[in-house]
Amino acid sequence: MTTSDPAAATPSASAAPPHPTAGAIVLHVNGEKHALTVDHRTTLLDALRERLDLTGTKKGCDHGQCGACTLLVDGRRSLSCLQLAVAAEGREITTIEGVAEQGRLHPVQEAFLEFDGFQCGYCTPGQICSAIAVIEEHAAGWPSAATADVRPEAGPPPLTPEEIRERMSGNLCRCGAYVSIVQAVGYAAEASRAPGAGATRVHGTDANREPSGAEEAVA
Repeated sequence: MTTSDPAAATPSASAAPPHPTAGAIVLHVNGEKHALTVDHRTTLLDALRERLDLTGTKKGCDHGQCGACTLLVDGRRSLSCLQLAVAAEGREITTIEGVAEQGRLHPVQEAFLEFDGFQCGYCTPGQICSAIAVIEEHAAGWPSAATADVRPEAGPPPLTPEEIRERMSGNLCRCGAYVSIVQAVGYAAEASRAPGAGATRVHGTDANREPSGAEEAVA
């Protein structure tokens, strides 16, 4: 089909040409798909905060050194300030906004409330996402630099405070809530191994309960 209307064949002068470094991507975030056009240099952190208004993931150092931007990608922790948004296309991304289910806090979130594992709260989203991954990594038998026996047949090492501190060492807390964070992670890990762990509630538990081994060791 041809046309004699020059305006129909000539792009509008006001129409901006496609940016040479931009592209269309689809991000899977917290169970939802989001179609975006982003600069290829945009970090996943900036895409989440500035394009999707998911501001729970925090920008701290922006150099991968503080852990404030930690989230989960395909169930594993990732520093979103170091990952390009285009590299996360097609992967399952979980931010702090997505760890609760059906209005019910994740057990790790409840453990942080129970043990006051925060002060200002800025680092807390990254701490919680990292702690969720730590518990799963430990259950899968992954050793850490603090693990004495790394042989596969040795099985998962005891999740001692030393193990927790080592595994959480990439997440900094400038308020210094480390003791409470270690307690919270240890308690949530024990709760996840208890019978009926899927229904475990931590917040609001009996204040007179016997302390766990992890709690006693850091008290």
